[in-house]
Amino acid sequence: VQLQASGGGLVQPGGSLRLSCAASGTTANINVMGWYRQAPGKQRELVARIISTGDANYADSVKDRFTIARDNAKDTVYLQMNSLKPEDTAVYFCHALVGRTRDYWGQGTQVTVSS
Repeated sequence: VQLQASGGGLVQPGGSLRLSCAASGTTANINVMGWYRQAPGKQRELVARIISTGDANYADSVKDRFTIARDNAKDTVYLQMNSLKPEDTAVYFCHALVGRTRDYWGQGTQVTVSS
């Protein structure tokens, strides 16, 4: 499975961005897709994830601001980020879990929230 992420950039506080991640290769058994982020000097953390049924989980810090969605037909996951804050600044990584144990990561896309 290969993951190609896009959509990062520079945005002012309060603004919005939409990240996309397209999976290719052997995608039939992708169970979970999601987004993690890593800020400088911090550990990588879960932002949001969505399973094939559509059930989603969010980090408390992004609830009510971020929305994850998945297009199973296109093997693509989206992260709509609204009301962005400077503390959302990080490299965002797309993630896919195949079955229960095989993890795949995208290349990361930078999100910078600054005035």
